[in-house]
Amino acid sequence: MPRRRKLETGVSWVELTTTDADWKQADPQLLATMLGEMHLIRAFEETVLELAGAGLVHGPAHSSIGQEGGAVGSILTLRSSDGVNGSHRGHHQFLAKAITHVADGALALDRLVDAPMQTMLDRTLSEILGLAAGFSGGRGGSMHLQWLEAGALGTNAIVGGGAPLAGGNAWAQRFAGTDDVTINYFGDGSSQIGSVLESMNLAAAWRTPVMFFIENNLYAVSTHASEASVDTRFSVRGQGFSIPAWRVDGMDPLAVHLATQDALARMRAGEGPAIIEAEVYRFFHQNGPFPGSAFGYRTKDEEREWRARDPLALVARKMRELGHASDAELDAVREQAQQAMSDAAAKLVEQDPEREGKRRIVPALWPDPAVVDTGIRGDASELDALDAREPAEIGGEWRDLKFVDAVAETMARRMADDPRVVVLGEDVHRLGGGTNGATKGLVQQFGPERVVGTPISENAFFGFATGAALDGRIRPIVEFMYPDFMWVAADQVFNQAGKARHMFGDNNAVPLVLRTKVAMGSGYGSQHLMDPAGIFATQAGWRIVAASSAADYVGLMNAALALEDPVLVIEHMDLYGAADRVPAGELDYIIPPGSAAIRRAGADVTVLTYLSMVQHALAAVEETGIDAEVIDLRWLDRASLDWETIGESIRKTNAVLIVEQGAQGPAYGAWLADEIQRRFFDWLDQPIERVTGGEASPSISKVLERAAIAGTEEVVAGLERVRQALGGN
Repeated sequence: MPRRRKLETGVSWVELTTTDADWKQADPQLLATMLGEMHLIRAFEETVLELAGAGLVHGPAHSSIGQEGGAVGSILTLRSSDGVNGSHRGHHQFLAKAITHVADGALALDRLVDAPMQTMLDRTLSEILGLAAGFSGGRGGSMHLQWLEAGALGTNAIVGGGAPLAGGNAWAQRFAGTDDVTINYFGDGSSQIGSVLESMNLAAAWRTPVMFFIENNLYAVSTHASEASVDTRFSVRGQGFSIPAWRVDGMDPLAVHLATQDALARMRAGEGPAIIEAEVYRFFHQNGPFPGSAFGYRTKDEEREWRARDPLALVARKMRELGHASDAELDAVREQAQQAMSDAAAKLVEQDPEREGKRRIVPALWPDPAVVDTGIRGDASELDALDAREPAEIGGEWRDLKFVDAVAETMARRMADDPRVVVLGEDVHRLGGGTNGATKGLVQQFGPERVVGTPISENAFFGFATGAALDGRIRPIVEFMYPDFMWVAADQVFNQAGKARHMFGDNNAVPLVLRTKVAMGSGYGSQHLMDPAGIFATQAGWRIVAASSAADYVGLMNAALALEDPVLVIEHMDLYGAADRVPAGELDYIIPPGSAAIRRAGADVTVLTYLSMVQHALAAVEETGIDAEVIDLRWLDRASLDWETIGESIRKTNAVLIVEQGAQGPAYGAWLADEIQRRFFDWLDQPIERVTGGEASPSISKVLERAAIAGTEEVVAGLERVRQALGGN
């Protein structure tokens, strides 16, 4: 018979409940602030639901009524420099953090709302209604509430999407040497999401001061927690990641507060993350002013039982019993909160003169439609003071090196100049510089705090990098070993990093570089060999660079690391081992956006290309004898392309051939061809020609892989098609 021994995780997991003694020992000021914050939040949410019922809230109204105790109990002692973020149902978390900030952690029940508090309530309601006076100019609305001054990092409409960002914010707090912390709020529905579980693992591995606060309200939309997980005690997740966890009654804000103090002590002491699970209940449906029973998935009896546990009523009763407040004083708290929200709504809503008995948003308060696309990215003015030069203009000695060595040297130079620059990715700290040597020597020079090897967890570590970039105290350089892995992290890459600046009203810069390599021809097959340029070009917010030489790489990477926007830096394995040259002096020059390079002047056709296809294009031109103008685009995104150089060439040649290596479907040239015909149609004498690979991704077979990608032969064929269309000359 085999021997069996029961294993224990050794990780603390406790249930915390309050006693009468806890209430007696509680500071009366703490209880007063707790009650005041909850009343302000309750009155705010009631106003939102009333406006939603009148058709004045454009989009969802995810009420937090009933769940105030979890947010207030965990937030009311936080510093303004501590961060919080949450999910789509995040009004209460945002308001708790904002109220705590405005009130400096203490409310007077007889003077609940002063002028700064009223202004904050006005701006929050304006944001939810989509108005210009909101914290994000109305762009964020209900699900994307942000006020950085207060430490409200931004709620998130993607279920579980905020967890990596919170982890990254906490990572930046620790990196900066503070004992500040971050709390990420999410619900029972998010507790099975990969981004949450990956973030828990990474936070534990990196001892990051982030709390994962689970608001277990039993329902996703209508799906009960028991249908989503066998064990509905979601704080059990901590056992698998060595994260201590507390389970509390979220309808008891004092219990939440006490558990939070235990967790905060651990995090501020540098002991890593914590989990709190608070059992709460949303009194209304997922969205709007109706109870869940109206939709049949909850019973009225269940709702009555939970309403009897209302956290506002509990705190009021305890304060009355302890002699901290009279009935009249408690009633006055409710009245002040309601009056404040009545005043806020009165500033934003008026009678509609065209519809009797109906109201409308005051027309003058809407944002100007002209700003719809402002703030997608910065204006690149941060580059103005830097040395912008073409490598060919740099005199003096040049030195020989391999392209991949220029990659490592450029990062090393910027890391030496800027202590915020941190490199992270799988194996970047091992193997003599990662799997291709692109980070060679960096860990020896800058140590493991700034050259960070990650788990195989792109969604989490890219999300951590995004959260850290949004904080600003870390400038991450993230390496994806292969570009296809972006799909694993697509939420964080596109929904978060790419959209954050615009979505939050241009409150945030996102100084982040994502490096990856195109490996077509290396035999790695369909899931490792894509060119990501075409996908990223369709995503607002991202800048894209692609260098065809080492000297260009230096200038482009220097610019990417100086920009306050997310930048995709595409490299190519064909170039890594190539003998190349760079200036012998300090590698500090930049090649700014809008800087294409004409590699060969010509009059018959404009050839637009990038990366290793530049050399294939030049070789094909020589083979055919066509007088082509070959332009190395270098910057590929809509805002950064050198439209002046492209346009001047098209007006001269009246023909365009776009050359790239990868598959037709996600091809960069499809987007570029559309944009060119919109801008330069009147100068085109024939349809835009394109050279791409095949329809399918490259295969493992050497023969099939070559057939699937473009090279010199395919560029020759493309040039011949152009020549034929021109009349065969």
